[in-house]
Amino acid sequence: MQIWVDADACPNVIKEVLFKAAVRCEVGLTLVANISLSVPSSPLIKTLQVSSGFNEADNEIARLVEPGDLVVTADIPLADAIVEKGAVGLNPRGELYTEENVKGLLRMRNLMEELRSGGVATGGPPPLGPKEKQEFTNQLDRFLTRSLRKNS
Repeated sequence: MQIWVDADACPNVIKEVLFKAAVRCEVGLTLVANISLSVPSSPLIKTLQVSSGFNEADNEIARLVEPGDLVVTADIPLADAIVEKGAVGLNPRGELYTEENVKGLLRMRNLMEELRSGGVATGGPPPLGPKEKQEFTNQLDRFLTRSLRKNS
């Protein structure tokens, strides 16, 4: 099991949670971005820099992910792609992307994109706060506990 992070837009507070969890649970963590990233020195934590083209990080994660892996992303099309490959997605706000919900979330995202392109101001999500960080941490802990129990 591997944790992949769509790191271009992942909040630093979430990255810190992931660094600690990877070391504590001895799970590989790879941050994928089109910029150079600074990460703690650990054989478990790696970065993968991709070219700066549109969706390059997403495409690389979708290519490398394997069934049972976890992908941290707010990108719903990426979440859809990785769920189809048997992985699980986790939004930085703590929402899991699963076979049961990702298609509906993708339809809603596409609808909102159509509204925005038509001139309707839809606004973005509120800033990430302590409640969202806690929800993310709880979901991550539950996922890691289940996954590590299965693999032992």
